[in-house]
Amino acid sequence: MANQGVNDPINTGRRRFLTATTAVVGAVGAGFAAVPFIKSWNPSARAKLAGAPVTQDITGLAEGQRLIVEWRGQPIWIVKRSQAVLQALPTLDSHLRDPKSENKDQQPDYIKGETRSIKPDISVLVGLCTHLGCSPEMKAEIRPEPFDPEWKGGYFCPCHKSRFDMAGRVFQGVPAPTNLLVPPHHYENDTTIVIGVDPAKGAA
Repeated sequence: MANQGVNDPINTGRRRFLTATTAVVGAVGAGFAAVPFIKSWNPSARAKLAGAPVTQDITGLAEGQRLIVEWRGQPIWIVKRSQAVLQALPTLDSHLRDPKSENKDQQPDYIKGETRSIKPDISVLVGLCTHLGCSPEMKAEIRPEPFDPEWKGGYFCPCHKSRFDMAGRVFQGVPAPTNLLVPPHHYENDTTIVIGVDPAKGAA
């Protein structure tokens, strides 16, 4: 008969052995396959570095110039403001939505005053419009502009016409709801800024 011997004790034992061996090999193979998959759950080195503090030398930064660095995937603007711009800041309060930066979510507690900075002449801002995240253009010179004939310097977002002064304070009557954000930062020395670390609290 064609099926003769299939249920013999010897064949039954051999079948169990082969089944068990196949299961063990399959489990071991699945284990090896799972290793890279599980490792993929861990943050990559690049992801870890993305949140790390950024150190920037500003020795060569001249008046009216801007350095752009990246921190946590965001552009950070470091700008050296002129004395004329600093003198103009207090005159803009009546045109601004939040001139005193009363919204505490917009900057760290140690950032105060109309300059919104640790050093009056150095501004540090997140370079993303608070409307839809576009990147505004810097218009640092005090001169008439098509969007404002009495422009005192600042940032203009061409996407939806939001305007900010040179301290990142938002104007009234524009789509952006809040001032530009000030990231946590401190000075390592007179010419070195560390973005992402508060002066006293450590890394953000």
